[in-house]
Amino acid sequence: MNKYILVLTLLSNLTFTFSCSERQKDNQATEESPNNFLQDKKFLEKFDPNLVELSTDDKQAKILVSPKYQGKVFTSSAAGENGESFGWINYEAFEGPLDKHMNAYGGESRLWLGPEGNTYSLYFEPGKNMEFENWHTPAAIDYEPWEEVKSGQREISMAKSTSITNYQGTEFKLQLQRTVALLEKEEILKNTALIADVSAIKMVGYTTINSIQNTGDFPWTQSTGAPCLWVLDMFKPSAETTIILPLKPNETKEGLTTNYFGEIPEERIATTNNYLFLKADGQSRGKVGVSPERGLPMAASYDPINKVLTITTFNISPEMPYLNQEWNTDADPFKGDAVNAYNDGPLEDGSQMGPFYELESVSPGAFLSPGQSMEHFHNVYHFTGNEKVLNEITLQILGISIEEINEVFGNG
Repeated sequence: MNKYILVLTLLSNLTFTFSCSERQKDNQATEESPNNFLQDKKFLEKFDPNLVELSTDDKQAKILVSPKYQGKVFTSSAAGENGESFGWINYEAFEGPLDKHMNAYGGESRLWLGPEGNTYSLYFEPGKNMEFENWHTPAAIDYEPWEEVKSGQREISMAKSTSITNYQGTEFKLQLQRTVALLEKEEILKNTALIADVSAIKMVGYTTINSIQNTGDFPWTQSTGAPCLWVLDMFKPSAETTIILPLKPNETKEGLTTNYFGEIPEERIATTNNYLFLKADGQSRGKVGVSPERGLPMAASYDPINKVLTITTFNISPEMPYLNQEWNTDADPFKGDAVNAYNDGPLEDGSQMGPFYELESVSPGAFLSPGQSMEHFHNVYHFTGNEKVLNEITLQILGISIEEINEVFGNG
């Protein structure tokens, strides 16, 4: 077992350790003129006066969390209020009216439920064809507010009780809970096992604990279907951003799905024995997935233009069944991805929601008896500044240099 896999195994274990109306074209951040944290905060407060800001003791690392908007972490900063705002926020979506398919408010960490597709889908009514016109995001994870359970300077817990009916007509009564905790620098270094002089860079990191409880009166089984927890992180792209998904070594493409929205052009995707790379410039729509047997508990991206390294860590349980999320009823519903990544791009009619890109993690199916619950951990870290130090971080955590990352698509 090589050094970086040992580090990844440690990170997987540490994931379980919890440290206590303007229009989009005028306001949406662009690569040339990005919004800072304060600008995004002022915008969000117009729609959510109870928006929660968590900050570290030195007030440099900050995140914005909204119970009203389904417990989303909308954005973060590593350099105080005037620092870069890392999350992608869709300004236009806040003006309404509600969209019947999905209200894409954005945010750099949101909790959804799966499966999106297959014979036990939560997004299609029984008997409906699995096509966009019939696709509807469940209200509890789309536009309904959540309850704030408790909050402090660096931590907030939120909850939502609801019921959701799947494609088979099974009604699941459940409670979702989400705890978000901002980490001090020392906690980030401990959780990522970093050994480096980080005085030349800035960082922000937070952990999310996402749980689902069966509050109904029957067990969730492979006969009834079951939900799963799904965490999606939306970030701002640049012309040279690259997504890096570390893999368990294998000379084949076993365990990889690369054709969710059709085949990705070969100049935008690359695979090796140990990594899957995806170009994340927000200019071409494409999604990839990694099975729990092939995936490692980490996803990352690097933006050489703005010198931003983003790393997410999460738990994977390959011994448990993961749910297929594809929009069809033919595939095995209990064989799906644990890790996904998405690059946004124009639709066939030229319209586009973003641009943005996503790093995603998924839990196993929540096959729970009444009263039982399941947790899924997902952490987000941003490092920015001196590229020499960032290179040390990528080598230690990802097992690859920044030069190697940039060479994949000819960047840097």
